[in-house]
This record gives sequence, structure tokens and C-alpha cells, in this order.
Amino acid sequence: MPLSKADIENVARALIEAEMRRQPINPIVDTYPHITIEEAYEIQRTIIKTKLTTKRGLKVIGKKIGLTSKAMQKLFGVSEPDYGHLLSSMYVEEGFSIPMDQLIQPKIEAEIAFILKDELEGPGITVADVLRATEGVMPALEIIDSRIRDWKIKIQDTIADNASSARFVLGGVIVPVKDLDLRFIGLLFEVNGEIVATATGAAVMGNPAIAVAWLANKLAEYGEKLRAGEIILSGSLIAAVPVEKGIFVKATFSKLGSVSIKFI
Repeated sequence: MPLSKADIENVARALIEAEMRRQPINPIVDTYPHITIEEAYEIQRTIIKTKLTTKRGLKVIGKKIGLTSKAMQKLFGVSEPDYGHLLSSMYVEEGFSIPMDQLIQPKIEAEIAFILKDELEGPGITVADVLRATEGVMPALEIIDSRIRDWKIKIQDTIADNASSARFVLGGVIVPVKDLDLRFIGLLFEVNGEIVATATGAAVMGNPAIAVAWLANKLAEYGEKLRAGEIILSGSLIAAVPVEKGIFVKATFSKLGSVSIKFI
């Protein structure tokens, strides 16, 4: 049985309340075993619409792409990434700290952020289109969080939960993409000064620009597009790292610089 409009609104409301109260809920797929990916995206859009209409000044400033590695897609039993919305309330200036009491069960990822100067409207968007439409790229940290208890999620759970997004931090410099080969951008990821992971841009679908092209083409299925000025988090180069109070995280990208944040 497909989810009714009331079902979709009820799940959206439960996820919003879980975030506000920092009290996770049971997996959505436990209550609705036959929920589809399309219905999960409808829940996500309902959450975003509700937040935009109830919080003055809040706006969508970009998108995030998740599940960009073959390993993660295999884990979730899917053949493509997913996406979520970036709201202005999610942005954290580098140099500030993130209070743990604002989150539930956070993890952190290192990504390459695209800053668009032109819109991208699918279908048929290519890597070349993405690069032409990009003002530049920036080092980024994404803090993911799940409103689903103990991260016991399937693909429908994370999509409905705005792709498990929570906060993001950008580095201080926009680097033009004209002379960059994003596949070979190296990453050094440190926690409290200790190297815990290394990677290259190729970890994201072979090229982070491929992920952005996928997103533009996926949005076209819903009559949407990427807009000029949007920030696009193209997907993590590394596996998500759990965070706790007191840690300092730094991601250094070759040719792009670094980005860091502390949790308090």
C-alpha cells in the first residue's frame, strides 16, 4: 500500500520533532516496510517545506550528495547516491565550535564543495557542464546525524531524514576548477592532530564532478534544478567518523587548503 498524504506528513512531523528534542525515533521502515524511495523523498521535501514556512529567514542554500561510494551503495542495496537539502541554519563558520548538545549521534565527513555560478538543469548534464557552471571548489566538513535510533537505517530512512544531514563547515578559499583535476586532489584527515584517514577525490564516484552531474540529472526527475550560488557537497572521500565532545577535526586537501572544527 502506498503511503497516504497523512502518513507522509506524520513521518515528517516525527522527524522534525526528533531533531528538535534530540530524541531519535524507530526506523521508518519498521512502521512502513513497503515505503518507496520516491515516498521517502516526498517526506524529505515535506520536512524542508515545513521548516521554510515556520522559521523566519530560513532558506535553502544548497544540496548534499550521499552514498557516493560503491561500498556504501552495496551496503544499502542501491545503485545510485542520494541527496538532501542544505539549509542556512546548517552552516557553521570555521573558527566557531559545534555544541554536542545540539546533535543526537553525529559523525563527520570530509568533502569537496562546489560553488555554482550558473544553474544546472538536467537531464543530460555532463562533467563538462558541471565544471563550466562552477565558480570554484572549497574544502568542506559535513556533520551528519541521524534522527533514527542507533543509526539503524535503510536507504528510505536516510532519504526521508534529509540524507542524515546536520551541519557543514567550509574552508576559507574558493579555488577555480579550470586547472584542477579533481580526481587527484589528496586528503589528509586528522582528529586531535592524529591522522585517521587519507583519500583522493576519485573516491567520490571516480570524480566529484560526476556526483554533481548525477544530482542535477536526478533533480530533473522531480522538476527541480541546481541554482546559481548554491553550495553542493559532492560526497565524502572517507568513511564517516564518529565525534564526541572535545575533539578537533581538520581536513587538509592538496591545492584546496584546509578546513577545521571543534566540538564542545
